[in-house]
Amino acid sequence: MTIPDYFRADTYEPVSSAAYVSSVGLITDPQSVGSTGSVSSVGSISGVLTDVRAWLARFVCVMDDLDLDLLTLWAAHTHLAFETYTTPRLVLDSSMPGSGKTTVLEHLSRLCLSPIQAASLSSPALLTRMLNKSMRTILIDEVDRSLDPKKPGVEDLIAVLNSGYKRGATRPVLVPSKGGEWDVSEMSTFSPVAMAGNAPNLPDDTRSRCIRVLLMPDLEGRVESSDWEEIEEEAQELGRRLVEAAEESREFVRTVRPELPEGCIGRIKERWNPIKRVATAAGEHWAAIADELIKRDIAEAEMDKEDGINHLPPAVILLKDIRDVWDGSDAFTPSTVLIHKLIMHNPAMWSEASNYGKELNSQRLGRMLVTAFKLHSTRQGDSKRGYFRKSLENVWRRMGMTPPKETDGTDETAKTDGCPLHPTPKPNLCFTCSNLQEIS
Repeated sequence: MTIPDYFRADTYEPVSSAAYVSSVGLITDPQSVGSTGSVSSVGSISGVLTDVRAWLARFVCVMDDLDLDLLTLWAAHTHLAFETYTTPRLVLDSSMPGSGKTTVLEHLSRLCLSPIQAASLSSPALLTRMLNKSMRTILIDEVDRSLDPKKPGVEDLIAVLNSGYKRGATRPVLVPSKGGEWDVSEMSTFSPVAMAGNAPNLPDDTRSRCIRVLLMPDLEGRVESSDWEEIEEEAQELGRRLVEAAEESREFVRTVRPELPEGCIGRIKERWNPIKRVATAAGEHWAAIADELIKRDIAEAEMDKEDGINHLPPAVILLKDIRDVWDGSDAFTPSTVLIHKLIMHNPAMWSEASNYGKELNSQRLGRMLVTAFKLHSTRQGDSKRGYFRKSLENVWRRMGMTPPKETDGTDETAKTDGCPLHPTPKPNLCFTCSNLQEIS
């Protein structure tokens, strides 16, 4: 299915959701469209989504039944991706082969917009030229191998996939011109993408654009085998109905701005807003399901942070560890004290045993904080260089890290019982004056 030319325009002449929905017969009373765009009486899209969900439940084994709803809404959104402005990448993940990832891609190829299956993408230029002609749904199998970061040329492919999650994204491509010369042409990369693999090692920026579905082997025989010789015609008919239902809802999805659950902001909103807009077009039931999916994703992200699963940049880990070791009563901490605490707190990152191979020192500490956060060390009186708590507070807050308990708010020399000049983390111990030796 090729996107019509008028959908390639950068702007539209806006019409109200109520006027559109009433005109195509989805509802009879325009007042039933609320401020959030929810529709109290819907047309064919709700029924089609229900049928697609039931179809997937016959053949796909998921860990959480909510993922069947997610697969249904994601397939529907591919037909409306231009209207939703962004398109989340779908990751079909599993811990072992034989979990049904390829089966899901086969079903998506019957349900999604202009699908193209690519077990191995070898040319970013070919991919870009293909997408520039018309929007396609890219289905990538064995992504743990085809998009392995260690594989030569994968960086360019990942760059195309990363940029193409937002409408208007382009990539410069050389094209032949007259006289044997070459011209640069900006080609579109915008497209829905589904990737399947066994625990794929995707870059963090790619993963942040993804919604994950976890699959497991069907050892209990809960689902049917996808015998395409028998079910092909039925699957194609279901896909055709989904296309028609999406077409009826296109203008509504373009104009609706539904409310999102608390915490759905930034990159999370970019992932889930398209799903919620499509779900809202199908009525309150599907809108509620979308909210549940969003809340689950936000909760899982928080749990991942607590369990240390997220792969944070070293500078962010450093800032977090400084927050964790900072004594809330100290207005100033020398770099030597901070480094000692950091090594004790997280030796895997800051000791000789780290991947860096060397202990954290003042030069590396300063370079990381300046480069990432523009935090400069300074002196307090005659002490060695260090950091004032007040200079860190704003960065902690901006990075979503709760600062330690506040001091009196001054940057004056902290007074301690152990050392008259420098703050000490423990009584009678000054790392600055006595090089980690007790003070008599």
